[in-house]
Amino acid sequence: MNFRFLSAFTLLGFLGIASCQRSRTLDSPRPIQTRTDGILELRLMSFNVRYENATDSGTRSWPQRIIGAVKMIRRQQPDLLGVQEAQHGQVADLWASLPRYEFYGLGRDDGERAGEYSGIFYDRDRFQADATEQGVFWLSDQPETPGSRTWGNEIPRIATWLHLIDRATGRGFYIFNTHWDHKNQASREKSALLISQRIDARKHQDEPVVLMGDFNSTETNPGMIYLTGKQISIAGKKHQWPHVLVVSFQTLHANEKKRRTLHFWSDRRDGALKVDHILVSQGAKIDSAEIVSGDKPMVSDHFPVAAHVRFPPKN
Repeated sequence: MNFRFLSAFTLLGFLGIASCQRSRTLDSPRPIQTRTDGILELRLMSFNVRYENATDSGTRSWPQRIIGAVKMIRRQQPDLLGVQEAQHGQVADLWASLPRYEFYGLGRDDGERAGEYSGIFYDRDRFQADATEQGVFWLSDQPETPGSRTWGNEIPRIATWLHLIDRATGRGFYIFNTHWDHKNQASREKSALLISQRIDARKHQDEPVVLMGDFNSTETNPGMIYLTGKQISIAGKKHQWPHVLVVSFQTLHANEKKRRTLHFWSDRRDGALKVDHILVSQGAKIDSAEIVSGDKPMVSDHFPVAAHVRFPPKN
């Protein structure tokens, strides 16, 4: 049984079967006020939670970190949260602790529960998931084959995507969440190409796109450059994507020197090692973009990133 988009009742049963023993009490449904201006306003967050490593002890252990992680997420109040490196038990812990949200995702090793998830939490009252457009694909030449890795990466890499309908405006949009390889540059570049192809293949071409994740790349990496519409060369062949996404943090803070997100438990912001990003369709108004730091004890070896964006009404 897959950890997919499930009703609360079904998922509770599944988690019990999976020996996770997680449960939650759902909040009463919140009324969603209709927006008459047609603006699609989203609070976004991408968070590499750091997998549950048996060698992480004390405040770095997951049973300790989950407390701060949930507090941090509740403080930020994202409408949509993409997580990376989350193992099944960690997803269950977050799901049980965040009754405002539903979850969609699969384990990267077998397409079920094994391995890390790059999944999506979304506000269950505000958004309706479109069951006809959602999925997980592997960043390989065999994207529908669970666990596949053909681009030189030693471990499977995936992307998760959803088509959601905003009940406040009636507008649809797409969200993609991914985790690129940490060693193989060719894999990162091919991942960018495949994700762009999947974005281009979406059913509703006029609807906006959000792409977030741990890209294991700074903004100057060719894979990231390609996603922002600039030409790159892969295996001697030139590629340029006409769709074009914009990097939210770079748009507002291009000259910021302290932009590190992967801090290796150092809690340091200095340096350019910003590998966690939120990208949105061109034309969006980016009201804010930040690196979420300062939590003590530290909730991960990555700082989460957040953005508040508004997509203008349809013409």
